[in-house]
Amino acid sequence: MMAKKFLLQKEPFIVPTADGKYIAEHFGLATDGNSNLSIAYMKAPPGWSEPFQTPEFDEFTLVLRGKKQFIIDGERLVLQAGESIKVFKNTRVQYANPFDEPCEYIAICLPAFSIDSVNRETE
Repeated sequence: MMAKKFLLQKEPFIVPTADGKYIAEHFGLATDGNSNLSIAYMKAPPGWSEPFQTPEFDEFTLVLRGKKQFIIDGERLVLQAGESIKVFKNTRVQYANPFDEPCEYIAICLPAFSIDSVNRETE
């Protein structure tokens, strides 16, 4: 029997959120149990933000449309469509979309995103 050479993802896991953000995990703990990597498509509505966090994983972000704000150790950065960033694990960061249009982006986490390892601060 020949080993399978690929894993096609046609039905990503849609993460339920209370803040209006759309999250579709294509690979990771919620979809295929992979704890090494997670890949998700996200759409953040205007005015969206998350609490500060200090994740135990590296997070890569590629902005597809709109703009996304990052506050990293007190420095404010704004990425636009076509730009990307790697935020190293154990770095305090806040992600937000304080702009008037939605922001669409891809997030990749190494190891995979986990609610237990994101270390969000209480607001």
